Amino acid sequence: MPQTETWWKESVIYQIYPRSFNDSNDDGIGDVNGIREKLDYLKNLGVDVLWISPIYRSPNADNGYDISDYQAIMDEFGTMEDFDQLLEESHQKGIKIVMDLVVNHTSDEHRWFIESKKSKENPYHDYYIWKDGEKNQPPNNWGSAFSGSAWKYNEELGQWYLHLFAEKQPDLNWENEKVRQSVYDMMTWWFEKGIDGFRMDVISLISKDQDFKDGETFSGLYGNSMEFCCNGPRIHEFLKEMNDKVLSKYDVVTVGEAPGVTIEEAKKYTGKDENELNMVFQFEMMGIDHGKYGKWTPVPFRLKDMKANFEKWQKGLDGSGWNSLYWDNHDQPRIVSRWGNDTGQWREKSAKMLALCLHMHQGTPYIYQGEEIGMTNVRFASIDDYQDIEILNAYQELVKEKKVLTEEQFMEGVYKLSRDNARTPMQWSAEKNSGFSNGDPWLNVNPNYAEINVANQINDPDSVFSFYKQLIELRHHNKVMVYGNYEQYLKEDENVYVFTREYEEKKLLVLCNFSDRNQEIQLPSFLVEEEYTVLISNDNDTSKCLTENMVLLPYEGVAFIK
Repeated sequence: MPQTETWWKESVIYQIYPRSFNDSNDDGIGDVNGIREKLDYLKNLGVDVLWISPIYRSPNADNGYDISDYQAIMDEFGTMEDFDQLLEESHQKGIKIVMDLVVNHTSDEHRWFIESKKSKENPYHDYYIWKDGEKNQPPNNWGSAFSGSAWKYNEELGQWYLHLFAEKQPDLNWENEKVRQSVYDMMTWWFEKGIDGFRMDVISLISKDQDFKDGETFSGLYGNSMEFCCNGPRIHEFLKEMNDKVLSKYDVVTVGEAPGVTIEEAKKYTGKDENELNMVFQFEMMGIDHGKYGKWTPVPFRLKDMKANFEKWQKGLDGSGWNSLYWDNHDQPRIVSRWGNDTGQWREKSAKMLALCLHMHQGTPYIYQGEEIGMTNVRFASIDDYQDIEILNAYQELVKEKKVLTEEQFMEGVYKLSRDNARTPMQWSAEKNSGFSNGDPWLNVNPNYAEINVANQINDPDSVFSFYKQLIELRHHNKVMVYGNYEQYLKEDENVYVFTREYEEKKLLVLCNFSDRNQEIQLPSFLVEEEYTVLISNDNDTSKCLTENMVLLPYEGVAFIK
């Protein structure tokens, strides 16, 4: 089935984590005006859409993903007037703005929850998920994504409330029609202001199985809540209602963060006739290097696992949905350290290869701040240097309380896969604090900022930045990169990824070497019978010839076009 052509499929989206992007007032925290200061940089890069992680009012238990007022800006980030100016200036430059919609839960400091816990008779009590119970016996064995039980006891009410994440993030009760209408009203308010879409945080979790049964115990600690919350019984009903009441009235883009999503569910979320969302973020690939205790016990990366997952989703949604393409975001480590090679000799080349690989797939690509200059993971000296609630809670549980991991084992997981790898301040220059702030940054800067920064790369035609810029420009002018269907070859190869994309009269052939050694490959003869030229290469070798027997250099990435 052919794809319907639309602007959001042809866009490249850039994610900004405001706290770490650019600090305009030197308090050590990035802000809205800091984003405004960098709009020309983003225009130069060529991106079409900015997804801005939450800037709403929040006590910051989870860096803004615990919202206390959906229609106000966090004081640390600026004012609503600052945001209005950002929106206007972005639109003047042809850049759209996508906000983060966090409606699985609120902050426990949101006025709804403050009212909710006053009494069982309070009209807001049913805005959240409360269960009667004894103080020492939670309603079920569900575990929180941030360690510990997913239930918190309230002495005054003699009830427990559900929090799938931090205890300061109580889950909203989407079974309550008033909750849903309150959310839709808030969304409408933002669209009337002029924003261009929403990225919807853990949206696949908003419908819970109302039996609240115990989950299967994982890692010997808590029960798995996800089997009862991911893609719950009314999820598609809720999203169709949201679309009918809000989304269908505006020309906007929507992407749902969807833990636990399957191909069949993704078709329901993103199918063009389903009237729900435009695309989803799936996490299967992001879990292929997780071990017994998840990211805290990483296992070696296997390219075949990654290739199989790409094929599954590329073919599974072709013509019946739409993929989002990402390596990095605020919840993932830096891809060049994860599946590339961040050592001096190979960092830039493997960063370019990974960029080429991702952007040559069908779907809308997302670039996370700093990815376009090859920013890397960080190894801080102590657990005390880390800020992320997920890290600190897991450390307390796995190392201090349960003692299932040693500190050394746990820190290896932190270095490889933790979220703070992505949250170190953006590296703008070799100046103090990487040019991010003249104040003390809220999170330490990666010590390698003097080497890896925007100023070093922006005017260098061979830089990682220039390579990303070139990729974006090519995508804007080659619809085969956007819409082409996908076929994979040499599937059993442990080091090389080979695939084609075909759309109308155009065809791409993409070759990526994920190893630090030369790789000899033998391509099917029918692939090389046609006349190809180099579209883009991370070696800048436009004369490279396509032959049946080829040698790919370490971390080489090349795309041919005919």
